[in-house]
Amino acid sequence: MRKNYSARFKSKVALEALTGNKTMAELASQFEVHRVQIQQWKKTLRENLSTIFSAKKRKDEKRNNDLIDELYKQIGQLKVENDWLKKKV
Repeated sequence: MRKNYSARFKSKVALEALTGNKTMAELASQFEVHRVQIQQWKKTLRENLSTIFSAKKRKDEKRNNDLIDELYKQIGQLKVENDWLKKKV
């Protein structure tokens, strides 16, 4: 059975790995996570570190999510209208 880790836990472990104060073996033992998994989280943290402070990306994501929600509403409304018209004909 696979374990699911929270984002907070992953970030904590990745940050510890990024600091380099302990070896991968020590971190794996301390957090009870395989060292390869820690390396993957560390790589992900390194790749996405610059986007953490990017407010523009957050605004773009919010705008995209709002647009998607609006489009789903329109699709639902059109489907209801289409079903109603099918019944009428």
